[in-house]
Amino acid sequence: MPLDSGELTRMDLITDTKALTALCKALAHETFVTVDTEFMRETTYWPDLCLIQIAGAEINGLIDPMAEGIDLKPFFALMNNEKVLKVFHAARQDVEIMVHLAGTVPHPIFDTQIAAMVCGFGDQVSYEAIVRKLAKAQIDKSSRFTDWSRRPLTEKQLTYALSDVTHLRTVYEKLKIELDANGREPWLAQEMAILMAIETYRTEPGDAWKRIKVRLKSKKQLAVLIAVAGWRELEAQEKNVPRSRVIKDDAVAEVAMQMPQSKEALGQLRALPRGMATSRTGDGLLRAVKDGLGRDPLTLPHANWGREESSESTQAAAEILKLALKVVCEREGLAPKLVANTSDIEAVAESDEADVPLMHGWRREVFGNLALELKRGQAMIGFKDGRVVIAPAGG
Repeated sequence: MPLDSGELTRMDLITDTKALTALCKALAHETFVTVDTEFMRETTYWPDLCLIQIAGAEINGLIDPMAEGIDLKPFFALMNNEKVLKVFHAARQDVEIMVHLAGTVPHPIFDTQIAAMVCGFGDQVSYEAIVRKLAKAQIDKSSRFTDWSRRPLTEKQLTYALSDVTHLRTVYEKLKIELDANGREPWLAQEMAILMAIETYRTEPGDAWKRIKVRLKSKKQLAVLIAVAGWRELEAQEKNVPRSRVIKDDAVAEVAMQMPQSKEALGQLRALPRGMATSRTGDGLLRAVKDGLGRDPLTLPHANWGREESSESTQAAAEILKLALKVVCEREGLAPKLVANTSDIEAVAESDEADVPLMHGWRREVFGNLALELKRGQAMIGFKDGRVVIAPAGG
């Protein structure tokens, strides 16, 4: 039965599996499709998928994943179709949802936000900005923060949602031309390989401590931090609530610093709500503290015990490297944050053997090797004709 593509260009929601199957069958013949999602996660750990927007060259689709009885298998099959490129803007959260629901990463992927950074559009350029620049269009953002879980969705919401994928076609095509011209497609391919790796989306409780900002003074505190943060992660996943609904970040940090081993000691912590010490949550916290204190220090990961303890020479080197990064990125038309963040710069300033993204792949070619040359005195940074320049030492 031939597809009536005219029916699929309207802003009617697809709410049944038959219509979804027809849409995905038609889109399977495209070379690329543009994809976006609307979701809610303010009150949950796992995001609630509320709407899927997808567009091919001529066919557009708005899919209601909340419709009773709808089976999203045809959509996920399209996401895994090797012959169809999936184009997203800022893909990470959209892909995270699909991994959670389907267990697989859409592939292949093209992320227009990362591509724009590679092409010199600035750090984490917004979708609205890049649409204005490349598609010469203006997006009405007033529907962005509406309740996407409420039904029925308004025509204004649907218009906004559809524009996210229809303008994205033009954005992708323009960026592809730019990448072909500047020869940086291989750089983007390295970034897309990371986006398509299932490991990128695995939430390991043992790594949850890395998101907590706290300055520790001992390995015991680190062990407690790892245990408490991991316990909170599992609690949040099991209850499907935000991490902060279990305990807040500052409470995790205070528990790690103070290492309370009794309900009385736990009750003295200012970051914890009153009564928590004698609750089920308090019992879980104390068990986590006990587990942390019982951990063999030799099994702990390496951690930096506060950058304030770095030597003056290391701090000075980091500042020079930050300036050099800015100079190189201006010259190359790159977004500095795409090449290296502050942690990467500080790690390289501290050690030539730092195992950070800056020292791998295209980033090393663009700036990592130069950073080492500057540290070793093989290159120098200075002024010439009123501009900051980098040149070989003695040159």
